[in-house]
Amino acid sequence: MRLDAGSKGNHMTLSEELTKLEELHQRGVLNDEEFARAKARVLQGQPSVAASSAAAAINALRRSHTDRWIAGVCSGIAHTTGIETWAWRLLFAMLLLCGGAGLVVYLLMWIFVPSD
Repeated sequence: MRLDAGSKGNHMTLSEELTKLEELHQRGVLNDEEFARAKARVLQGQPSVAASSAAAAINALRRSHTDRWIAGVCSGIAHTTGIETWAWRLLFAMLLLCGGAGLVVYLLMWIFVPSD
């Protein structure tokens, strides 16, 4: 038997949705209050909170003080996304070779993303 956690087009089971919320909470993307509200919505059968989770992830983005080479942008993104820091550094280096896009994006994030 399959229990759907959200709207008609959502194919995640209730347990998958709760597991995803718990992972976001453990990574610090959702604070305790956001986690409790999202969990209550899922258990009540209301639509998924993917949009609010994305907004929470963006708001939780911080530059790292501990794992930084230049400004801590890549390690901050790594902490938020769960992807290794070296992969983000490689991506920014590759974007640097594409007309300097990596440098522009990195500088903008250095300016606009607060440090932790």
